[in-house]
Amino acid sequence: MPELKEKTSLPPLPEAKEVSTLLPEGMGLDVLRNARIVPLRIQDGELIVGAVNFDSLSKAQMLGTALGYPVDLEIRDEKEINDLLRTLYDLRSVAAEEAAKNIEGIDDLDDLSREDILSDSVDVPVIRLVNGLFAEALRMRATDIHVEPYEDEVLIRFRIDGVLQDRLRLPRSNQAPLISRIKVMSRMDIAEHMAPQDGRIGITLGERAVDVRVGLVPTQYGERIAMRLLDKGHGLLTLEDLGMEKRERSIMDDLIHRPHGMILFTGPTGSGKSTSLYAILQALARPEVNIITVEDPVEYSLPGVSQIQVNEKAGVTFAAALRSILRQDPDIVMIGEMRDFETAHIGVQASLTGHLVLSTLHTNDSISAIIRLVDMGIEPYLAASCMVGTVAQRLARRLCPHCRQEITPPAMMAKQGLTRAFAPVGCEQCHNTGYRGRVGLYEQFVINEAIQEAFVGGAPASKLREIARESGFKTLWEIGLSAVQSGLTSPDELARVAGED
Repeated sequence: MPELKEKTSLPPLPEAKEVSTLLPEGMGLDVLRNARIVPLRIQDGELIVGAVNFDSLSKAQMLGTALGYPVDLEIRDEKEINDLLRTLYDLRSVAAEEAAKNIEGIDDLDDLSREDILSDSVDVPVIRLVNGLFAEALRMRATDIHVEPYEDEVLIRFRIDGVLQDRLRLPRSNQAPLISRIKVMSRMDIAEHMAPQDGRIGITLGERAVDVRVGLVPTQYGERIAMRLLDKGHGLLTLEDLGMEKRERSIMDDLIHRPHGMILFTGPTGSGKSTSLYAILQALARPEVNIITVEDPVEYSLPGVSQIQVNEKAGVTFAAALRSILRQDPDIVMIGEMRDFETAHIGVQASLTGHLVLSTLHTNDSISAIIRLVDMGIEPYLAASCMVGTVAQRLARRLCPHCRQEITPPAMMAKQGLTRAFAPVGCEQCHNTGYRGRVGLYEQFVINEAIQEAFVGGAPASKLREIARESGFKTLWEIGLSAVQSGLTSPDELARVAGED
């Protein structure tokens, strides 16, 4: 009978390389993961096996039999076991470049939809390639994977911290099996090559559940795929996580706690508008508040919030869903995007009848949002009456704190009051990019009575900005200069996302 060792005064776990030498030849790591055990060391002629609980004893004994040793069981924290196993998978994983070398000659792509990308038990090269791409993208904190076919090659690119980076170049001969594998996983029609398609993939990486939104379009050299990675465990941010300065956070709190009216978030695709809206909804969700959203698509599930998925084929458009939910007695309504006059008109009416309406709009700055509503057909007096504020936001890459280097501020920024600045360098912590993560810049335009009167009277955006400055309004550029001064981002990055003021 082997000795059972409890979690008292246990030695530290060994390195994954040491553990890998203890594994029987040909044994897959899936066996260890399913049994929740991992061999730790040979000690006094016995195999010490780490386990989550005593139920794994029989599996540990089988491992000891395979290696020819009696077994001692050490009870370890589940996280310790999982982390060690994950490192073993990383050691054993085949690089994407190596997997790509073996793809040619694959004809049968049926039944390949294994979605546990951490598994090491698959032998089909194209599966190992796609699994490797997902695993590597998640390790590098990528938000998107692009598969782009060209005349002589297939280019794989990752979007990391908002910027696309070349990751892998494959021979053109790899294109068909790679595209087919992704189409099978996302439940697309693999026989259709001439029409755009959309799909979704649910994958797991250890304990992490990740949704992948897949979009495919035909191009001159074949089908191009863009995949958005939505990490269900790490995607939801709170207002505290957005990193607003104290003053900006105070303004935001005042806006979102208004009893009624419309708040619009503006900015280009990928500027974090949806993330901000989700953070606000989490802050507003209480048992006494009825919150309903209309989204395309629903990216994350929010507790305490009823979310409606747009489905135009079934007639569930933004406008149609909005009409219906107003009969559900909501207090707060979130509309994924103001796309047309009909949606905007219903949203305006809802904000004027006692609802708080949150939505997004594509404009360059916060002041342009109210002007854009009028361009869509909303009467100026209605737009001025319903709006309580607009927020323009951008995401700038955050300088890596481990390697950033102080520099002399650019002359143009120095004239505007910048006294210190930092530049990216690059180290192992940031994958030699000089940046790690992103920081939000929020331009908040609070609409008061003076602005309402000026707007209804036909005042241009420049005049509205002058009036707003009297109440402390700051532009994106000015807020960005403060972030540069604090060392959060670089002058070049500010110029990239906000442009010169």
